[in-house]
Amino acid sequence: MPTNANPPSFKQLEYFVTIASHSNFRRAAEELRVSQPALTTQIQALEATLGIPLFERSRAGTLLTPEGRELLEQARQLILGMREFTNYAELIAQGHQSTYKLGVPPTLGPYLLPNVLPALHSRYHKLKLYVREGPPRQLLQGLTDGAFDIAIVPLPVNRDDIAVEPLFTEPLKFVVPADHRLAGKSQVMPSQLRGEKVLTLEEHHHFHHQVQEICQGLGAHLQRDYEGTSLDTLRQMVVMGLGVAFLPGLYVHSEMHNPEALHVSEIKSKPIRRQHGLVWRASAPARRFYRGLAADLREIVQDRLGDVVTVDS
Repeated sequence: MPTNANPPSFKQLEYFVTIASHSNFRRAAEELRVSQPALTTQIQALEATLGIPLFERSRAGTLLTPEGRELLEQARQLILGMREFTNYAELIAQGHQSTYKLGVPPTLGPYLLPNVLPALHSRYHKLKLYVREGPPRQLLQGLTDGAFDIAIVPLPVNRDDIAVEPLFTEPLKFVVPADHRLAGKSQVMPSQLRGEKVLTLEEHHHFHHQVQEICQGLGAHLQRDYEGTSLDTLRQMVVMGLGVAFLPGLYVHSEMHNPEALHVSEIKSKPIRRQHGLVWRASAPARRFYRGLAADLREIVQDRLGDVVTVDS
């Protein structure tokens, strides 16, 4: 039976969920910025309140007990609900003065945000965005868990719990070394890519799978032996003659002002594109603000990058 009549505190539930996500007290304490003894004390108090053990420590790490597994998802939902309650209170009390956590993919954020954030800040002087990069799958999971408030991710996203506002469609450019047989052509026939060795990013990047689908459609070969850790390393591998590549239009616009060692072209009659959208939890209290934010982003992108991407209507 529980030894404490008081309900669990929000802090205790947050500690419980954080430990469960890391399966490790030390790493959880580092993320929460508390000492490990203080964390242990709070979990022991929570277990005493509930009258059940939540964790089992072993050589393999910190494991959830069966009882802990049963309670974990509900604890996550309670934490998310409390955060949304707090955000809603801030919206009512202060307007849009909160700090919002924005997630972006590493193949987009560095080449998009510098072009749009200054103009966005001029429209919302008190708006603060805490930007973190991550793969789209991680960003969507972060929305569910409350780690992010909004994210810009590739579309489509077909989930009932996620609201989507399309932003723009970005072309993918075909890039070859300067001494390649296709260099110098502004447009390349799809048939000319058959058998070409195409480089891309590592498999955990969403961009990897986009390029994989392109290769399958064109009869090109995806090079699995040489994969880039970033768009910059991918570009350098093309320069060194390890293969050809597809690079996002915003990256080309931002980083390749004088590409003497590379040649950029289009695929004739078969434009290759990727679409991006702003997403958030469908239940978010600030969802009306997020829709307005998406409209502002489309307007800014059209003004600043309309010659590079196609803004969605």
